[in-house]
Amino acid sequence: MAIKLPSEADQWIDEYQAKLNESEEYSEAGEGWGIGFNGNFIFDIQPDDTYDGDPVYLFIAVKDGSCEDAYVTEDPDDEDWGFAFRGGAASWKKLIDGEVDPVEGMMDGTFDLDGDMQKVMQYSQAAVVMTELASEIDTEFEF
Repeated sequence: MAIKLPSEADQWIDEYQAKLNESEEYSEAGEGWGIGFNGNFIFDIQPDDTYDGDPVYLFIAVKDGSCEDAYVTEDPDDEDWGFAFRGGAASWKKLIDGEVDPVEGMMDGTFDLDGDMQKVMQYSQAAVVMTELASEIDTEFEF
């Protein structure tokens, strides 16, 4: 059964954490991520032409190829993140559906990144795998 975004964001992020931790490919691609720097992410889904609700903020604590924690947060400023990946709801839908590459999306302005772009580029394969795993979640978008 599909998980609804954004109304079931708690279940969606739990499923995402499980997929990250079950993936040998992510474990290998993310090896070294967050070692010596804050590798935690805020995924920031913003209202746009397709979604007029409240922003959705998903926090994931990723380090050395595993996801140590993942949850919905009300205020990203309350979290200890090193990177924020922001975009409109329609762009997030395309990303999760596998229609947008995360690195290309940052480069072409579809998404904004707050954090060390060089680190993200160094671990670009991990970003691709993370997106592929998100696309495996049976998601029903409410936007």
